[in-house]
Amino acid sequence: MDLSVQRRLAAEILGVGIGRIWIDPSKIDEVSNAITREEIRKLIEKGIIKAKQKKGTSRARARRIHRQKRKGLRKGPGSRKGAVKVDDWVERVRAMRRFLRLLRDRKIITRKVYRMLYMKVKGGVFHDKRQIKAYIEEHNLASR
Repeated sequence: MDLSVQRRLAAEILGVGIGRIWIDPSKIDEVSNAITREEIRKLIEKGIIKAKQKKGTSRARARRIHRQKRKGLRKGPGSRKGAVKVDDWVERVRAMRRFLRLLRDRKIITRKVYRMLYMKVKGGVFHDKRQIKAYIEEHNLASR
């Protein structure tokens, strides 16, 4: 049965596209007899003709990815954009070098030890001042 006229009228009344019109399959005979806007409105009120809900984009995948990112996953080289944060590295190294200078000037470490630790800082052996302190204590490098 061709219900294209009824679909078109229902779409205009409901203010949606023809593709979103749902007609109850068990009441097709009743719908095919309806040819005026008033009859279509009554069928809409009865619930025989309805507008389907709009299809949206599912957030399920986005939520899954967000959960993984919170765990620290999905951060490999293929996911990275932009320049490496060199400024963070520079700030850390400068702080460690200042600390080494302080130790040398206060005669806590010798010039030889200072140079050795300086080169280790440059090579990325230490992440922060705390590690330098631990290294000095562990290897008994303090001269005082």
